[in-house]
Amino acid sequence: MKKLSIVLCSALALNFAFASSLADDAKNLGLMPLPKSEKNLKKLIEDSSPDAQAFPTTKERVELGKMLYFDPRLSKSGIVSCNTCHNLGYGGADNIPASTGHKWTPNPHHVNAPTVYNSVFNSVQFWDGRAAHLAEQAAGPMTAMPEMASTPERVEKVINSIPEYVELFGKAFDLKKDEPVNFDLVTTAIGVFERTLVTPTRFDDFLNGDKNALTKDEQDGLKLFLEKGCTTCHNGVNLGGNMQAFGVVAKYKFANVGDFTGDKNGMVKTPVLRNVLLTQPYFHNGAIWDIEDAIKEMGSIQLGIQISDEEAASIATFFESLNGKMPEIIYPVLPASTKNTPKPELDY
Repeated sequence: MKKLSIVLCSALALNFAFASSLADDAKNLGLMPLPKSEKNLKKLIEDSSPDAQAFPTTKERVELGKMLYFDPRLSKSGIVSCNTCHNLGYGGADNIPASTGHKWTPNPHHVNAPTVYNSVFNSVQFWDGRAAHLAEQAAGPMTAMPEMASTPERVEKVINSIPEYVELFGKAFDLKKDEPVNFDLVTTAIGVFERTLVTPTRFDDFLNGDKNALTKDEQDGLKLFLEKGCTTCHNGVNLGGNMQAFGVVAKYKFANVGDFTGDKNGMVKTPVLRNVLLTQPYFHNGAIWDIEDAIKEMGSIQLGIQISDEEAASIATFFESLNGKMPEIIYPVLPASTKNTPKPELDY
């Protein structure tokens, strides 16, 4: 019995050492956890928001931004909202290959909507990295014809025609009496709300010192993820969200689906792996539905290696630890339109 106890204690000590070493290895290869303390997490969010110095996060701005995020009147048709393509009840994306907007128009470049969850930690926004922060990103879909099809002028008319919105903006941004709300403040409020869409995970707990946060199979998958070189692109707090070369070793087998080729240098924003099991289909054009197929394709085109079915399944098991705790979002009651609010234009 004494010998058995010694053996069990030795095995537990070995597992503990392995977990400790694995967490250190992950951090040494560029993976970063969300902070444990709420204070430090809030600081990271503000530090990750280029516009936070000018517009710090406040409760009033967050609540206002949430209303705007769900308000379809910001679109030309009065049907499409930010939540249409970045559904907060559905992984923060729309889970279709190419986003569909005004007049049921699919994205002309066959581009897949990335998740909005944890997007505050991306170094850039959009697949081609053309926006520096969330407020700048919010302006794009709102004024894109295949998406919300609106204009800054129309959005301003909608907001300024609704007294409750005018009052909320005045309080949130300290506007002078009778000072109209401009388009930039609308996108800023949406961006401030999106900063709060953060989903802590068991993986964060593991990197923060909880050796039992991941199962043995998840730890094995993480070890493979590190050994295969996946952190070359999938690193940082978001395990992605930065600009990287795409198709480094071989051509993506669905490169002909859509015409997206990245920025002017052919760089593409690396997909975020937080909640990745909730955001299929995968890749910029949503051409692969199975996560294990996506893992094998990435090994081939980015690392020049063959990842077996068993290895892909193991890495996918690790991804289960990246499913985060979703923030509670209570659907807002939107203020009523007035006779001066622009009418929907459906363009039938």
